[in-house]
Parts: sequence; C-alpha cells; structure tokens
Amino acid sequence: MTHEPPALTFLFELRVNVAGPIVIGSTPMGERRIVPILGGTFEGPDLRGRVLPGGADWQIIRADGVAELDARYVIETNRGQTIYVRNTGLRHAPPEIMRRLLDGQAVDPGLVYFRTAPAFETSAPDLLWLTRATFVGSAERHPEEVIVRVWKVE
Repeated sequence: MTHEPPALTFLFELRVNVAGPIVIGSTPMGERRIVPILGGTFEGPDLRGRVLPGGADWQIIRADGVAELDARYVIETNRGQTIYVRNTGLRHAPPEIMRRLLDGQAVDPGLVYFRTAPAFETSAPDLLWLTRATFVGSAERHPEEVIVRVWKVE
C-alpha cells in the first residue's frame, strides 16, 4: 500500500469579477453576505472561455471569523458549451486581515487561507469527465475580483 498523495493536474484559472456584497446581517448561522458575480474569464491548457453574469457567492461568516463560501455560477467555453459550477470553500486569516478583506480593502493573498472544492455539471458529451472527478482550488480575493486556480485530483 502506498501513502503517496494523489497527483494534481492544472485545469484552469478563473478570474471572476464581483460586485460589493449584499449584507443580510447577523443570522442564527452567522453573518450572511451575498456577493454577486458580474462575469469574468477562465483559461487553461484545454479549456477557456468566460464566466457568465448572474451567479453569486452565498457566504456565512462564522463566529470564529471563518468564511464558509458557496459560489454558484455558469461558465461558457469558447466553443459555446455551458458548465454549471458550484464552488464551496473556506477563507480565513488573522482577525485584522479578515476585517480589511470583508471591508473590501486589498490584502496580501499570502496572508489568507482560501481553498475551494469546485464541482461541475454539464450536458456537453466531451466535457462529462468534469462530472466524474474531484477538483481543488486555491483562491485569492481582491477588491473587485476573485482568482481561483483549479486542479484535477488524479
């Protein structure tokens, strides 16, 4: 039996343009925020295209300061194939860094833990492999953009 970790293969980099958050406020689950997705692009060795406007990231900021992320949106390849993306994840940093991030200020991405687990759904026959694998992402939050680099777990 081997104890080697699985290999990762780079899939693409998403650059997602986002609007300012809609703040619902303190709920029994935590601080609820919804961040509208305005559009964007994605590009990798075999897949490229655009992020369609209309999605959003439904966030809960827990009492311990950790942001639970649940982004749902659609990407369209340069060949016109649509792919539904549900990207869940966690983002956290020391309290002062998180406060600045949540206020929309620029922070050094190296100070923030931001990892995701994207899942894909499509009807495109040649892209069904996206629905049959596990993917991981490493992300950065900028004031008007989120960058997510995605790898397939082999």
